[in-house]
Amino acid sequence: MSSSKSKIVEVAPAVEAAASKGAEATISTMKEGVAKATAGFEETQAKVKEGVEKAMKTAEELVAFSQGNVEAMMKSSQIWATGVQDLSKHIAAAAKASMEESMAAFKALTSVKSLKDAFELQTSFARSAMEKSLTESGKLTDASFKLTEQALAPITARVTVAVEKFAKAA
Repeated sequence: MSSSKSKIVEVAPAVEAAASKGAEATISTMKEGVAKATAGFEETQAKVKEGVEKAMKTAEELVAFSQGNVEAMMKSSQIWATGVQDLSKHIAAAAKASMEESMAAFKALTSVKSLKDAFELQTSFARSAMEKSLTESGKLTDASFKLTEQALAPITARVTVAVEKFAKAA
């Protein structure tokens, strides 16, 4: 039995050394695993933070862009409303002047002495009314085009900004 005890004593340092190496290897592997996990977590955290920052910046830009669009629409609406009001005033003034001219022509017709004078007066009135009608129509057309151009200017500017923004993003 002493030989088996001496064999155990001889093998014990080798087993102890092997166990110690195994424990050291396990601890070393665990430390490496924890270090890799920590580095991976930190990298993931940095990427998430970067993604959130980009998303916030994009959201802020979108809100600012949308606010600019709303402001452009409001400005355009104000220009349009003011312009339509001005056109309406012009139309009303022209209609009033036309009515006054018609009444003056009617009064003049009631005081004519001959059919020839009535015909000449009516022809003159019709020619004058047609010329004024064409002149007023041209003025209203020009004013309408100008108003449309002015009312669309803020929206056109926003479209230009949008095209520039999306061209940069692409």
